[in-house]
Formats: sequence, structure tokens, C-alpha cells
Amino acid sequence: MTLPPSPAQQSQAPAGPPPRRLSFLTLPLMIGLIYNAISLLTIPFSGPTLNDLLAEYGKASGQPVPTLSSELVQSALWISFFLTAALILWLYFTRRAVLEGKSAGRVSSIVIAVLSLLLFPVGTVLGIFMLVGAV
Repeated sequence: MTLPPSPAQQSQAPAGPPPRRLSFLTLPLMIGLIYNAISLLTIPFSGPTLNDLLAEYGKASGQPVPTLSSELVQSALWISFFLTAALILWLYFTRRAVLEGKSAGRVSSIVIAVLSLLLFPVGTVLGIFMLVGAV
């Protein structure tokens, strides 16, 4: 004898079948997740390099570039931290939705794939793999 489904189970939409080329979606999402997690861990150590990069840019362009104050550097690092954390969450929940066979995961992975096409060269390869897997 089986129990009737609970109201929480009734409200969930049935998940569709997973895509035919599931690994073409999940592997690039996992690679992006790991890459961005490592990037998130290195953000606190990149503060001193911002002014160094601006100084090198000033030398290369021949224009004087003012150095950033420590408050601006700290603000830039916090903004980078939160944007990277949001990207990690987006990748994680997209991968989970794809594995569960939800159509929102497929749509989200297509958006991620199109955006990653702009990140030449590695992101372009991952984006192409994801687009092949999503179709």
C-alpha cells in the first residue's frame, strides 16, 4: 500500500528527462564552478596588484594614471567577491537543475554558454560544448 503524495510533492512540477548529452552540460558547468571558486579564493590577495596594473597601463599608454586609494581598492575587491559568489551560486543551481531534468536548468545553461563564448579561449570552448549539449 502506498501513501498519497504530500501537498509539497503535488506542487512540484514533474521533471522532464535529462538531456541526451548530459555530460556536455554538466562537465563545463563543473569546470566553471571550480575555476570561479579558485578565483574567489584569490580575490583577497589581488589588492596590491590593482595599483601595479594601473601603473603599467600608464607607462604603456604614456598617460598619467592616478593610483587608487585603499578604500577604492577595497570596494573593488568586495564587488568582485560578491559578483563571483553570485556566479558560483548560479552555476551550482544550474548544474543541479540540469541533473534533475528541469527545463529552467537547460535555459540557464544556454544563457551561461552564450555568455561564456565571450571569455576567449577556454570559455569559448566550454560555451561551444554547452551549446552542443543543450540542443
